[in-house]
Amino acid sequence: MILVLTCGGDEHAERVMGALAGADVTVFDPARFPAAATLEIGHPGDGSTVRALGHGGRRLVLDELTAIWYRRPGNPVAHPLTVARDHVEEECRVMAESLWDGLGCLKVPASRPVIDRAGRKPYQLEVARQLGFELPATLITNDPESFLDFYGRHEGRVITKPVHGNQLEADGERFGRFAAPVTPADLGHADALRLCPVIVQAYVPKRVEVRVTVVGGELFAAEIHSQVSNHTRYDWRHYDPGATPVLPHDLPGEVARRCLDLVERLGLSYGAIDLILTPDGRHVFLEINPNGQFLWIEDATGLPISTAIAELLKSGVRR
Repeated sequence: MILVLTCGGDEHAERVMGALAGADVTVFDPARFPAAATLEIGHPGDGSTVRALGHGGRRLVLDELTAIWYRRPGNPVAHPLTVARDHVEEECRVMAESLWDGLGCLKVPASRPVIDRAGRKPYQLEVARQLGFELPATLITNDPESFLDFYGRHEGRVITKPVHGNQLEADGERFGRFAAPVTPADLGHADALRLCPVIVQAYVPKRVEVRVTVVGGELFAAEIHSQVSNHTRYDWRHYDPGATPVLPHDLPGEVARRCLDLVERLGLSYGAIDLILTPDGRHVFLEINPNGQFLWIEDATGLPISTAIAELLKSGVRR
């Protein structure tokens, strides 16, 4: 029995569900708890535990699960008439996450605490360094003087990116914050770094960018020709499908091994790794997303990522 935790309208989950045809699969969004679903954790006193989900007229004994896919679940949402909504939703969130984390079945990509730790860029950079990946010259700091010294040593050819989140809200507006070059005008605001740290990296010349999707023990590599468009020159997430070719990529054996080792070392069974292939043929590590999107890679290249995820979930075994 497989449980998929995700929100409505998730095309990635729908694609994998198609490859899971015939399997015993339940899709559930924790945002439906507690208003439209029940969760239960029982310790009968005999040393056992019983965990259950009541949803859609069905009661699932979650201890019978063979795999859970922690895909894109929402947070619990209290009933509209609930008093002290924030308190209730926090209580529900802690209960639900404790339940998912305590299950003994295969978790894809991992349990929530492991996903959270693996998604921290400073931590994953250190693990990648230990595994022998080449990294861009990098500084993570809130010291303006250190930042200006780094900028000078690299002759101004540096980019910045957030330490963790790339979505922020200010004055009622939401903004996306991605990798961006530092301009001379930005230097006038360097003192603001004292208020919040940032990742600063020397710009690495690109032949192409490489997205490596690891599923269990399988690896799928695609090259993103980001340099053909000004929109994607610094960050391919400003993706322009009509102007940015995406093709299968032949990853050298040593780099492939490091990618598999990185996912394993981080405790994951899935990971989307971003690399740069330099003009002189070096693969440079940028970051790993423990729950990164894959459908656009699959559609552009034909790489069978959805099928691999389905097979991993059906196996119930981390490979």
